[in-house]
Amino acid sequence: MKEPTDAEVPPGLIVGGVSSNVGKTVATLAICQALEDAGYTVQPAKAGPDFIDPSHHEALLGRPSRTLDGWLCGPDGLERNYARGEGDVCVVEGMMGLYDGDRSSTASIAERLTLPVVLVVDAHAGMESVAATAHGFGTYADTIGCEIDVVGIVAQRAYGGRHERGIEDALPADLEYFGRIPPDENLEIPDRHLGLEMGAETTITRDAIREASTELDAEALAAVAREPRGLEVSPMTDSALEDGQRSTIAVADDAAFCFRYPATLERLRERGSVVTFSPIAGEPVPDCDGVYLPGGYPELHGGSLEGGGTLTELAARAADGLPTFGECGGLMALCDSLTTVDGDQYEMAGILPADVTMHEGYQALDHVELRAEARTLTANAGEHLRGHEFHYSSASVQEDGDARFAFETVRGKGITGDHDGLEEYRTLGTYAHVHPESGAFDRFLEAVAGRRC
Repeated sequence: MKEPTDAEVPPGLIVGGVSSNVGKTVATLAICQALEDAGYTVQPAKAGPDFIDPSHHEALLGRPSRTLDGWLCGPDGLERNYARGEGDVCVVEGMMGLYDGDRSSTASIAERLTLPVVLVVDAHAGMESVAATAHGFGTYADTIGCEIDVVGIVAQRAYGGRHERGIEDALPADLEYFGRIPPDENLEIPDRHLGLEMGAETTITRDAIREASTELDAEALAAVAREPRGLEVSPMTDSALEDGQRSTIAVADDAAFCFRYPATLERLRERGSVVTFSPIAGEPVPDCDGVYLPGGYPELHGGSLEGGGTLTELAARAADGLPTFGECGGLMALCDSLTTVDGDQYEMAGILPADVTMHEGYQALDHVELRAEARTLTANAGEHLRGHEFHYSSASVQEDGDARFAFETVRGKGITGDHDGLEEYRTLGTYAHVHPESGAFDRFLEAVAGRRC
C-alpha cells in the first residue's frame, strides 16, 4: 500500500444529497461517467461506512472506491485514505442527507478535507423551490458554524426544456447549475435488505448511465474540484514484522462474503500475502496462516454454504487452532445454524456456539465502539476499536455452551447488547465491521504470525 505524498493528492468534490434516497448513487455514477468521457481519470470514494455504493463505483470505473469515515478511520486515517487515491479528480459520494450523521456526516468530511459540495436535489416536482432548497443547504452551514462550500447543484429527476430552465434561472448567483439526471426507470437501482443491490449484479446499464451523463457539464464539474488544503499525510503506524513472520491470509471472496474495504486488502498485502477462495463454490480453504471471512449475504446462499464442504473443512482447521476472523456475515457463517425469514434452516460451520436468525427489519445500524476485555485476535486487552454494524440477523448464544466474548460494547449493540466478539479456539466472530485504520488487522496479522499452519 503506497504512502501518498502531497503531489499525488487529486483534487476532489463531494456529491451531497438533501436526504437519503434522493439518487446520490446514480448522480455520482453519471458524474464519474461524464468526467471519464471528457478524458479525466476519476478516483471514486464514499463518505461513511457503506460497502454497497462503492461496489457500484468499482463496477463502473474498474478501480476501488476509497472509504472516508471520520469515526472508522479517525481524522488522520480519513486523510490518508483520501490521499491514497489516484487519478485526475476524486468524486466522493456522500451518505444520507448532507448534514445527517452524528459521528461522521458528509458535511464533516467536506469540512475536514475542504472539498466543495455538489448538491443533489430532487427536482421532479419543483423549480424555484429547488433553488430555495439548495440555497438553504448552503446557508445552513453558517448557522451551525460548519465551514463547507456548497458550489452548485445537480437536478435529480428533472425534465429538459422549461423545467430545466426554470431551475437554472432560479438559482442564486453563488450556486452553479451542473446539469440534470433525467427521469428514467432504467436509472433505478433495485433495493433489498442492507440497501441497494451490489454493483456486480445490478440491472442498471453503462449505456443508461452514459446517456444520463450527457446532461451534465463535465468541464464545469472538473473546474470546481479542488485539492484539500493543509493536508499533511502521516504514515500509518506499523509495528514491523520480520520476513519470517509475514503470513498468508485466506480471504473469502464471493457473493456471500463481499463486504470488505479496499484498504483492508491493501494492509493485508502490505504486511503479508492474500489468497482468496469461494465458500459458495465449495472451494477448499487454501494453504494459509489465517482466515478472514468478510461480511456479505450468507443468508442468500445458505444451501450452497451448507452443502459445499468449505465450512466443514474450516471447522476442522479452526479446531486445530487456525486463526479465523469473521465479521457480520462471516460471524453468521461461523455459527452453528442460519435460519432465514422464510424459516429455512441451514447448518453453518459450527465453530461458534450460537444460532443465527434473519428478521424482516434491521436489528442494528450504528457506528460502534468496542473495548477488548482480554487479548484477542484483533486487539490487545483494554484497547478500543471503532467500527460500524448494520445487520438484519440476531445471534442467539447457546446457554449450555462455553461462550466467551472478547469485547464490551461501549457504543452499539454487538451480539448480546453488552458484548461482541464471540470466541472459540482461535476463532473470533463480531457483528462489528472495522477498518484497518483501527489497527485491528495489524493485530490480526501479529496474532497469526505467532502460529504457522
